[in-house]
Amino acid sequence: MGKFLYPVDTDQFAEIRELGKLYVDKTGLIYDLVNKFKYVFLARPRRFGKSLLCNTLKAYFQAQKELFEGLEIMQLEKEWKQHPVLHFTLSGLKNVTVAEAKSKLEDLIYDYEQIYGSNPLRKTPGARFRDLIHNAYKATGEKAVVILDEYDAAIMRLLYEPEKRDAMRELLKEFYQVLKDEGAYLRFVFITGVTKFSQLSIFSEMNNLFQISMIDEYSGICGITQEELNTVLRPCVEEYAEALNITTEKAYALLKKNYDGYHFSPRGEEVYAPFSLLRALNDRSTKHYWFETGTPSALLEHLKRYPITSALDYDGVDVFENEFSIPCEDAITAMPLLYQSGYLTIASCDTELNLYRLKIPNNEVRKGLIDCLMPIILNRTLSDNNGLLIALARASLAGNLSDALTALRSYIAKIPYDIITKAEWEEKGGREAFYKLLFYMAFSLLNSIVDTEVKSVLGRADVVIKTKSDVFVLELKVDDTAENALAQIDSKGYAIAYEADGRKVTKCGVSISAEARNITHWIATDAHGNIIDEQKFA
Repeated sequence: MGKFLYPVDTDQFAEIRELGKLYVDKTGLIYDLVNKFKYVFLARPRRFGKSLLCNTLKAYFQAQKELFEGLEIMQLEKEWKQHPVLHFTLSGLKNVTVAEAKSKLEDLIYDYEQIYGSNPLRKTPGARFRDLIHNAYKATGEKAVVILDEYDAAIMRLLYEPEKRDAMRELLKEFYQVLKDEGAYLRFVFITGVTKFSQLSIFSEMNNLFQISMIDEYSGICGITQEELNTVLRPCVEEYAEALNITTEKAYALLKKNYDGYHFSPRGEEVYAPFSLLRALNDRSTKHYWFETGTPSALLEHLKRYPITSALDYDGVDVFENEFSIPCEDAITAMPLLYQSGYLTIASCDTELNLYRLKIPNNEVRKGLIDCLMPIILNRTLSDNNGLLIALARASLAGNLSDALTALRSYIAKIPYDIITKAEWEEKGGREAFYKLLFYMAFSLLNSIVDTEVKSVLGRADVVIKTKSDVFVLELKVDDTAENALAQIDSKGYAIAYEADGRKVTKCGVSISAEARNITHWIATDAHGNIIDEQKFA
């Protein structure tokens, strides 16, 4: 056991503090937030610490001062005024009928009615909620605080079922309207979710919500920032490095590659996925936890409405904000859902043009996506994919590019011909796009073991594989020659950046024949252009 107790099994602030578990101090941001705004909405992906933030707010407004000893807020808050807190976690409304959702909502209200009283004449959830706020104020003499966690749980799976979605919306409409109407009795309202829905009346009824989701100042309010990892969590990283028998610098690189990469605002702080990061530190591993803690069934259900490859198509794409932050039910592509669910994030922003580049945030998410999509796109099993991964990794680490390409060629040969329809295959660019996608997915899998850079399928199809002793630079051409692919590496200078780092550089042009539907020729040269391997297939 290590020296640190990681909160990998709880999101309860009180439990974390009472048991001495690791807590990264966000209370300075919390104090700033609650003293600037009254109605706040925050969207973040699942497993990103939203519930812990809600529970921290609850403890603060309940004036549980003893839980905050040693935290930044103790230097800021002087009054510690106690408010009645109405905290509703709406995850229980997921995957239920409207009638079941109404019953569950009433149960949540009932729990607080036992504390503050109820009026038997009030029959609807909205009417009971209104009375509850009034009664809480009368009982305590202080305005109420309302916290709604996972507000979109009831709607998420109804995105493409408009009748059911509208019925659920009507149920919730009255409930959310109360929050706007009863502002005189409310001190603070905080609402979290994964996605933004314009037709869910939380937004149409509550036009006074301040959305902090893309505000630079609050970009690190959930998750772990690089600065926090470098400072308060550095002893944890050092312990992690010691357990893995690697240097602290190597440990930082591993954690960054696997769990970092999230940006939620144009100039905001870079953020690590907190659950995955803390699990890795706790387990002393580099496992992938993103899909382990929630199956991608909902994602796949949504992607079925669009080209299934769209989860990868947007890796590296340049878009305006209104293309990825719009309400999901108004979207004509999968991009808003992928961004708001955490499968894409902001890579960079041109503030002059207000143009954003999106990317898959890290290796953990990329590997999970590809493991999930490859059986669907290529009709290959997880065992097939793992076999390819093992072969590619062994060959790359041994410095044997020929064996790696032979393994890939064998994998391609087993892909059924009917994966792509005849029309798609004959469409201009269809063949090249398919093989670029295949290379992208195959070498992205390799990135879980070997440092691999793969360009987006929207860009050129070059691949860079980096091991301790070798750098391989590959370029793919479909229905073109391996010589031309190799010439492009040289003309574009793809290998120049690696020639001075002491490793052996190999350049390789790869040719695929659409008629043969496989790799038919490759030429590999050293950094000076001398041919070191060439293979041709009929």
